[in-house]
Amino acid sequence: MLRVHLFAFLIASGLSQTRATAKPSDWADLEARVSGRLYEGVPFARSCFGGDGHNDTACALVQAGYDDATNRSSSANAYLNPQWESCQSSGAQCTLDYLDPTNAAAFSAPSTCEMGSIATHYIDVQSAEDVAVAFNFSRKTGTPLVIKNTGHDFIGRSSAPGSLALWTHNLKNITYNPNFVPQGSNAAPQTAMTMGAGVQWLQAYNFADVHNVTIVGGTDPTVGSVGGWVQGGGHSALSNTMGLGVDRVLEFKVVTPDGQTRIANAVNNPDLFWALRGGGGGTFGVVLEASVLVSPQVTLQMAMVAIPSINYTTTERLYTLLVDNALQWADDGWGGYVSLGAAFFVTPKLDAAAAASSMDPLIQFGSKLQDAQVMVKEYPSWLSFFSEFFAMQLAFSGRQPAGYSVAMSSRLIPKANFQSADDRKELVDALLTAYNVTDTILFDVTAPTSFAGDGQTSVTEAWRESVYHVTSKVFWNWNATLEEKTDAHETVGRAVESLRAITPNAAYSSESDVYEPNHEVAFWGSNYARLLELKDQYDPEHLLDCWHCVGWQPSSSRFSCYL
Repeated sequence: MLRVHLFAFLIASGLSQTRATAKPSDWADLEARVSGRLYEGVPFARSCFGGDGHNDTACALVQAGYDDATNRSSSANAYLNPQWESCQSSGAQCTLDYLDPTNAAAFSAPSTCEMGSIATHYIDVQSAEDVAVAFNFSRKTGTPLVIKNTGHDFIGRSSAPGSLALWTHNLKNITYNPNFVPQGSNAAPQTAMTMGAGVQWLQAYNFADVHNVTIVGGTDPTVGSVGGWVQGGGHSALSNTMGLGVDRVLEFKVVTPDGQTRIANAVNNPDLFWALRGGGGGTFGVVLEASVLVSPQVTLQMAMVAIPSINYTTTERLYTLLVDNALQWADDGWGGYVSLGAAFFVTPKLDAAAAASSMDPLIQFGSKLQDAQVMVKEYPSWLSFFSEFFAMQLAFSGRQPAGYSVAMSSRLIPKANFQSADDRKELVDALLTAYNVTDTILFDVTAPTSFAGDGQTSVTEAWRESVYHVTSKVFWNWNATLEEKTDAHETVGRAVESLRAITPNAAYSSESDVYEPNHEVAFWGSNYARLLELKDQYDPEHLLDCWHCVGWQPSSSRFSCYL
């Protein structure tokens, strides 16, 4: 049962860290100190359930946008995957049927609306002072803190029962500086964009396009650009040639748990800068903004094959082709995404003729399949590619990227697994074994395979040697039992066992198995010991804590809703 029995033991033995003592007067004082921007948490779908708070008009809006990522990411009380709004261990939830949000069985008696894991209160953060006040409140009352922006969170690190959330979503400032120099630095000026914590990728991409520059970012337009995505590493289809998100950060503005606002860059607070460049969000402080390197606008070549009626035999052929060509394609600058029945690749390194030659094996493969769609196209900018790619991705998947609960596991696959014919066959066999456990296998060809970095990031060193970031997923709906949720997590764990057996212990901290064994090594490699020292230096009271984060306290009651 994963950890349900463990937490019951901790409660019984008095080891759980439950010490919240906030009184109504404390909340009133906090509200005054943040200029009235303290709000009570209310479950996202509360209006659909009976009792106080029921509202047919509001419910209709929730139902219409239940699987809409933009809608969910704009709410302080919603998460892209609603298991993190619920309490998985107890079943307390306020959840609709993601396949049919109008299904009354989900919100009619005996179903009830409960708080689950959402914060009891949240602050709409507008300033560094708001964050400092929140740290003092947590220190005084013992109320757990979480940092929430968009709710893109596969691990549940931005929600916790009984918590106070710092909602950074409205920090939307964004500027362009062609002559950016980090504070206190004598370095040569670089072209940069400075973005507040609430800036999401589509806003960033549009802004960059207006200024004729390229910014390295994620594949979902609603993900935050400088929050957990970049602090965990941040991978992109451009990472092979242009680096991870952390490789391109020039400076952070962050409030640390002592209430101080600090500038962290290569010369000011360099140790904190290093920790924030891969050590994970929600751990060392609350990032208010970051300045990131941008590059001149690039012309991109894209190759795509979509196979609507893919079967096991075709999947085996596709996997073999991808693995056999992976190293050459990495050298040619290709990055991309491979899911069930679709493969997208993009490169800024080749012209149209060279790209077509490089991708000829994939193009020929798709052309010989009766129902496959093949596309080779040039795009004048990242935004032009991204806009079409995201629309096609939704069309091929048939599913919005929000509204459903999901278990995930992952592995980083290094170059060593592609070297010889035997190595490649072993890898294909392991991938097919994973596919046989759950066919929701995704290859993110997003590793910085051709980008060495500056040696000053805290992500696992394994990223630099990797070619693929492979993930497995299993989904569940509102009426899943405790056993079914547990089985989902155990299934994704089994799916990657064949890959664990042939690869180093390495996974991406933001898209991993919730129950990743030996996560300290898997996420941070040899960097963990130093990260832990910095955690104790900047947050000695552990006011910030999150699941499988650096220095986490597993006995804390904030984790009581995990399985």
